[in-house]
Amino acid sequence: MNAPSSIPAPAVRPIRILLAAPRGFCAGVDRAIQIVERAVEKYGAPVYVRHEIVHNKHVVERLRALGAVFVDELDEVPVERPVVFSAHGVPKSVPAAARERQMLYLDATCPLVSKVHLDAERHYQAGFEIVLIGHAGHPEVIGTLGQLPEGAVTLLETVADAEAFMPRDPAKLAYVTQTTLSVDDTIGIVSTLRRRFPAMQAPHKEDICYATTNRQEAVKRMAEACDLVLVIGSQNSSNSQRLVEVALRAGASDARLIDDASQVDWAWFDGARTVGVTAGASAPERLIEDLVAAIAARFDAVVEEDPSARETVTFKLPRVLVD
Repeated sequence: MNAPSSIPAPAVRPIRILLAAPRGFCAGVDRAIQIVERAVEKYGAPVYVRHEIVHNKHVVERLRALGAVFVDELDEVPVERPVVFSAHGVPKSVPAAARERQMLYLDATCPLVSKVHLDAERHYQAGFEIVLIGHAGHPEVIGTLGQLPEGAVTLLETVADAEAFMPRDPAKLAYVTQTTLSVDDTIGIVSTLRRRFPAMQAPHKEDICYATTNRQEAVKRMAEACDLVLVIGSQNSSNSQRLVEVALRAGASDARLIDDASQVDWAWFDGARTVGVTAGASAPERLIEDLVAAIAARFDAVVEEDPSARETVTFKLPRVLVD
């Protein structure tokens, strides 16, 4: 009787994974999450959070499990319980209402968003009409618009908006921007405004935050070599959406936004030799690790990363949570 012939297993296809650096959590997101965590530790559950603390469903679900309750408006919060304002910032009317109700509130607004608020206030007090470059309906934009009286700020979203805009006095015009925009898109809008209104005042310092800029630059560096770029981040995360756009513009053959590894369509990998992986500023590193592991389980994966690209920025927590 002849022994059965052995059939060799099919070879596992090699694939190169380029890990963008930096990626994932920024200092503002890390601070906001710590504020909720420490508030639960100090005051016990529930601690209320007005809107999502950051735009990532995994972060929100983990904090909810710890005892955070997410609400849309302040009047949903019992006056005896603490409330945290999200990292995106809030209109001035929100903390004013909290003070009127004698509530304990903790402001988790990213310091770089607060800087935009201060710039807008400074220009307004100096008598300037203010243009805000950003996306309508985004919580950060709503918060910035709400720093000043209605009509003091005009929102522009596109180059076409910048071409059509007519200020009251071109000599008394200033602009600020949402912190999570595409650097390249914003340059186009600002350039249009500068051509039309050369006297326009700029922010005291660049408004697009260091983390947004760094993550976009990291994607630009790797995109041209990639057949596919996977960006981990939630659909409502502006900075994550921008990373997909940047990857495609910088030369990636394909780019996709996913919440986590479970959303990967493995047909995207057909013919792909090099895959770029990054994450928006509100996405935990463990989601990157899970995605890399899922790719490595299906392919002969080699992971490459620039170890020198690290961020060292940190922001202080509110004193009431540190003492």
